Amino acid sequence: MTILKALFEKPANLSAASRFTALNGVLYIASGLVLVVWPGIAQSIFMESEFVGREEALLRVIGLTLGVIGWFYFFGGRSGAGQIVAASVVDRLIFVPAVLIPIALMGVFPKLMFAFGLMDPALAIVAWILFRKQ
Repeated sequence: MTILKALFEKPANLSAASRFTALNGVLYIASGLVLVVWPGIAQSIFMESEFVGREEALLRVIGLTLGVIGWFYFFGGRSGAGQIVAASVVDRLIFVPAVLIPIALMGVFPKLMFAFGLMDPALAIVAWILFRKQ
């Protein structure tokens, strides 16, 4: 099987939780791409302070990381495996806020970090509800 064929393979019936996880992946890929291409969004949309050092490069790395996570969520959701939904709920409810909220409280891109630190667990709760219904 070729890599492209494997990437575009899709099970016949995906659960709502799997479809939602794949959709979250698209959201994360898009968010990551925006940060890579336009790190100044931190100032334009989130009204963060001007960059004083190499924060622009740091936001691009964060964008790449977010995009890669989105890539795995997208294809994990499309695989139909309940494990990826469950794993994404755990990491987004525990690890994401445990890291991003303290970083925001330290004053490092506080509005951006709070936005992601609160949005991600909210999406995880929706995924959890959908997962429990299957």
